[in-house]
Amino acid sequence: MTAIATQLGCYIMPGGGSDPREGVRQAQIAEEIGLGAIWLGERFDTKDFPSILGAVSQVTSRIPLGLAVTPMNVRHPMVLASTGQTLQALSGGRFRMGFGKSADWRWQGYGIPEPKIASMRDVATLLRRLWKGEAVSYDGPAGTFPNIKIPYILPDLAPPPLYLAAVGPKTIKMAGSHYDGVILHPFLSARAVAEARRLVDEGAVEAGRDPKSVKVIAAVVCAPDLSEEATKLAIHSRGAGYFHVNGLGDMLVAANGWDPADLERYRNDPRALATGSNQIDKVMSRQELIALTDAMPADWIPSTSASGTSAEVAATLRTYIAAGADEILIHGSISSELSGLVDAWNA
Repeated sequence: MTAIATQLGCYIMPGGGSDPREGVRQAQIAEEIGLGAIWLGERFDTKDFPSILGAVSQVTSRIPLGLAVTPMNVRHPMVLASTGQTLQALSGGRFRMGFGKSADWRWQGYGIPEPKIASMRDVATLLRRLWKGEAVSYDGPAGTFPNIKIPYILPDLAPPPLYLAAVGPKTIKMAGSHYDGVILHPFLSARAVAEARRLVDEGAVEAGRDPKSVKVIAAVVCAPDLSEEATKLAIHSRGAGYFHVNGLGDMLVAANGWDPADLERYRNDPRALATGSNQIDKVMSRQELIALTDAMPADWIPSTSASGTSAEVAATLRTYIAAGADEILIHGSISSELSGLVDAWNA
């Protein structure tokens, strides 16, 4: 019987992908090799989360299915409630529902109000009330809903746990008070994860909750047993893009306790400035992104990712668990590349 690495999960279809069937295959492999969870990051193209996770629920039997993440303001709370309880029923209670804020420019283009901390807090409360069968009348930061209720059937299962993606301290603390778990952004150090754990616990205690009931998921970009070139494709190209994004890069630097002047120098590199107002990962090739990371302090990428042999990656990931993470969400590698890491973890 395959040993299960219960604290290790991975993304299916990380990044873009035109064939959602590949995500289904990756989920099957993840279950076969003994990973503890799979996660899907929704994109509004061919990564529609209800469709893909619904399919995955029918070709797997054990592995938890996580959404990491979708914005909560694109779908009406009734749609979210119906989708959440349907996936929970389809999967036999294996679904975990994760939300995130996304970027300001997206909401300006979509013509949808930007999610704020208060609205993210209230959506969690609304969903839990709907899943209890309550009739809800609400007018607040999350919108105006005069009379909403799941009108017919509630499954004979606990509702799916709710997770919130977070980087900033206020959002992390709010996750501790109102969500079942927090999903931390990639490129945080183990030290930053320890501080996130502290904030989650503080938020839970202030809300009268048991801190142990709130899970901390640390997303870590990993490249086990890969060549130097493949490692840089998996890790460095992603780091170059994340740190360049206004707001996100600043929060990552602050959380890691780094000097913001180093971030400013990185963003002012002539190669980055030549892209104008564009996000660099939308206009630069992966090789160009890798080359740009030489403008960063040398310790940024190594101290916030995991590479080397499977045993070395497992050892790095254990420092995140020791810092307070309950689970690891592996980014940058797909399930077919992770059997060695699962073996090293279980060893």
